Amino acid sequence: MARTVGDYLLERLSAWGVRRIYGYPGDGINGIMGAFGRLTASTADKPDEGIRFIQAGHEELAAFMACAHAKFTGEVGVCLATSGPGAIHLLNGLYDASLDHQPVVAIVGQQKRSAIGGDYQQEVDLISLFKDVAHEFVHMATTPEQVRHLVDRAMRIARDRRAVTCIIFPNDVQELPAAEPPREHGTVHSGIGHTALGQVPAAAELLRAADILNRGKKVAMLVGAGALGATEELIAVADRLGAGVAKALLGKAAMPDDLPYVTGAIGLLGTKPSWDLMNECDTLLMVGSGFPYSEFLPPEGKARGVQIDIDPRMIGLRYPMELGLVGDSRETLRALLPLLEQKDAAGWRKDITGWVDRWWRVMEGRALNPGEPVNPQRVFWELSPRLPADSILTCDSGSAANWYARDIQFKRGMMGSLSGGLATMGPAVPYALAAKFAHPQRPVVALVGDGAMQMNGITGLISIARHWREWSDPRLVVMVLNNGDLNEVTWEQRALGGDPRFADAQEVPAFPYAEYARLLGLEGIRVDRPEQVAPAWDAAFAADRPTLVEMVTDPNIPPIPPHLTAKQTLAYFSALRGDPDARALILASLRETWETLFPIGKG
Repeated sequence: MARTVGDYLLERLSAWGVRRIYGYPGDGINGIMGAFGRLTASTADKPDEGIRFIQAGHEELAAFMACAHAKFTGEVGVCLATSGPGAIHLLNGLYDASLDHQPVVAIVGQQKRSAIGGDYQQEVDLISLFKDVAHEFVHMATTPEQVRHLVDRAMRIARDRRAVTCIIFPNDVQELPAAEPPREHGTVHSGIGHTALGQVPAAAELLRAADILNRGKKVAMLVGAGALGATEELIAVADRLGAGVAKALLGKAAMPDDLPYVTGAIGLLGTKPSWDLMNECDTLLMVGSGFPYSEFLPPEGKARGVQIDIDPRMIGLRYPMELGLVGDSRETLRALLPLLEQKDAAGWRKDITGWVDRWWRVMEGRALNPGEPVNPQRVFWELSPRLPADSILTCDSGSAANWYARDIQFKRGMMGSLSGGLATMGPAVPYALAAKFAHPQRPVVALVGDGAMQMNGITGLISIARHWREWSDPRLVVMVLNNGDLNEVTWEQRALGGDPRFADAQEVPAFPYAEYARLLGLEGIRVDRPEQVAPAWDAAFAADRPTLVEMVTDPNIPPIPPHLTAKQTLAYFSALRGDPDARALILASLRETWETLFPIGKG
């Protein structure tokens, strides 16, 4: 058979280093799927060559997996969907990638060129549909000669702008003979060559930044996802400045939590030490973070600010910074370090380490409080010390994210992520799958609420059952918080809206998660007593196959923010008047408050 556009597409993506494409088939991409079949047959005895198609079970999962691939490898993630409904299903995962600044290329099918504009079946204006999420680059291939530069530009822009891009292929174009652009007017001759990006700001700007930081008496650092590759440099700068370090949620793995001056997460899901750090500092160094909640940053005018970010559009967006340094976080910190003076900040560091020590004792006390039947905080507290040092964690949006942010202590070398900017439900299990494909030798843990599990997780379990024997380390643990409630929304209604729980909207249908996992040939463990929590984690990490751990937890344990405003307090107590669980809520709140005031944990 003659080499087609579909064949050329895969060849060109392979030349860019793409080794996996996550997707779901459909007749709108038959030409590309046919090319996949030919490529797979031709490389059957060459496992390190070509591109593998990973059937994701649903296009939304495919986009989540492409996003996670980018997060856990630093490479461009690629997803593939058919025309019309398949393309539409990609959008949630693509917005997740876009808002978290991850490089993803979406390849989607379209009806034949001759049908476009004819109100044809499954015809959707895909350029308009993707124009927002893939605004950096979205184009449709109409001739074979275009494909080379469309692929090259989609890959380069996604990688270098850390953006989502999209290429649309009418299904008749996919079957046309492949062709290189001729050397004539009106053609484009693109290439794959390396892009040398500017990494370090000018020397004069580094000197200005150092002067600001050297003058600070109480320096605070806030690090985010853009600093994930700069752990050693962050530690060196923090020690030079005598600084405390708070972490945005996507930057949780940027600094290990065993350092006594790391205050943990910041924001609504954050810690009291991070709140204190920001309110007491006189200088703020923000590195690779787009943390959005200004009320958790220093009061405007109280702290001088220096920000480091690879994207100039993010400079000065969250806090009125005195100086913005546009550059790679790791290289910029390296260049800045020799210009920083060693501070004698013993008093400031003593304050910070005291806050941190007290906080971990509070967390331990809260985790060991009783629940009906199990306190969800205990689930995460018991997991934390059992995590292997090379673990990869994924977490879903919802109440699980509260306990992930606060109770899990990251070790150096661990990786972890969730949906940050979009905060969508459903990515934890597809994220975990992509992590396993990218790093089959590392243990992976997905932390999921029952609502998100019923959205996407159950479908993802089927894919886990299909692929787990390929992985050199079979440990993939999916933990489900089975509390029968869309818990995060319930708490938001209580604390923000002053409304009691609305059962018709919030109740999650019962489902036998552990039994279902066993039905698929996986391990399944159900926990409904506190003393079972620790042994369940031990058994999951010792299992010879992926394991689902179903934790039956109490929905009435409050995720108290680090700073509760008067407005939130009034709304919460207003909600209790009509809430059917008011008695349990009051008792749990009193226990949490007691542990905050009188921590007795060991830390």
